[in-house]
Amino acid sequence: MAYWFHRNPLKATIALTFELRGVSTSDQTRKIFSDLRQTRNRLLELLTDPTHDRSIIDKAMSDYMSLLQGLIMPMADGEAENKLRRTIPFKWTNTLLGNTPVEKFDSIFECASMAVNVALWYTKHAAKIAAKDEPDMEEAKEVHKCLRIAAGIFSYIKTELIGKLEDNTEKGTDTDSRVLEAYFNQCTAEAQEVTFAQAIERKLSSSLTSALAFETAQMFKRADDSLTSLDVKDVGKWRKYFQLKSDFYMSCAYSYHGETLLAQDKCGEAIRGLQEGAKLYDKSATLCKEYATTKGPGTSAKPQDHLFFRKFGPIMKRTLEKCDRENGLIYHQKLPFDPPQLELKATYGLVSPEDFTTPSLSPLWTSDCYQQMNEKMAPKPEGKKDDKKPSDLPPVKEKEVPMSDKDPKTFSGCSVS
Repeated sequence: MAYWFHRNPLKATIALTFELRGVSTSDQTRKIFSDLRQTRNRLLELLTDPTHDRSIIDKAMSDYMSLLQGLIMPMADGEAENKLRRTIPFKWTNTLLGNTPVEKFDSIFECASMAVNVALWYTKHAAKIAAKDEPDMEEAKEVHKCLRIAAGIFSYIKTELIGKLEDNTEKGTDTDSRVLEAYFNQCTAEAQEVTFAQAIERKLSSSLTSALAFETAQMFKRADDSLTSLDVKDVGKWRKYFQLKSDFYMSCAYSYHGETLLAQDKCGEAIRGLQEGAKLYDKSATLCKEYATTKGPGTSAKPQDHLFFRKFGPIMKRTLEKCDRENGLIYHQKLPFDPPQLELKATYGLVSPEDFTTPSLSPLWTSDCYQQMNEKMAPKPEGKKDDKKPSDLPPVKEKEVPMSDKDPKTFSGCSVS
């Protein structure tokens, strides 16, 4: 499934030393800050390469996040907020807004920002596996798993973290609930694509296959709808991707529903549904061209070059021609003015995100260690200096993964073993 997925870039950040000499008052506290620096640097380095095994990223994230919890969780009796939460300035760019960073003295902002990058890594890892010539069943499961994990992380950030951030009003940032909703729906929709591909390879019933396609189209539409109130120059390309995928899967839904109707001798309704499917397929092909010429962040998808996309349209149109012939010779049914209703609900195969929970607090964070920290010696945020725009950060150099130009050996791009 080479270039089947659109991927936004990783967030860039500044290197942090965590050298808070006035705050850190003992060897025990200095070790915590040293480990924070090392585990953060290691995680950021690993995230640039989508070829790593998932277990490596899982451990690196757990190592850093368990230490970071000591700057977030209330640690003393009667404490409403961790006294160290606002002691360190964190700078991060946003995936849709270029290279200008946002700075916040807030460890929850760091947690949310790093979690976004980890979730993006899972999506890039999934795309890397899916780009193989012929992903086998275990690899298809891994793609499905990674996308569900990413969806769970985005959901966690939206529901558990962003409500705790102050001054979180700038449009289009990665802590904007609309952006997080788009990422969540993208991940669930793409995981659903894997399920849909498996339904085709296993030759499941046309009614179930149609319902899965319909559900997938709705997920992509929800992703698009979540971005409607944001600036088109920031989200225009991303939205085109959602729109072309939504129309394509609605086309699939009408096509497979047409097969169901034909089997029920409802040839007139089948023809009208297939006509609607063909129209949506042509619309998605046009959107592919618009997507390719629209400027925006991220690596571009090329679904129109994939075997599944190229072959599906002609197959659907041949099915429509067959239905036309049979209606003329056998059924003589009148075509409805409106296409058949697709009020479909898949009974199997619906995707749900994998629940994400933050790692437990590192054992280095003892009550005694926390009490030794002197938060009053932390640097304070500087006032605005003539509203000067912060310096841009260089974009993250992500490892390029060669994508195969070969057609997969199966129609959907997946194989069943």
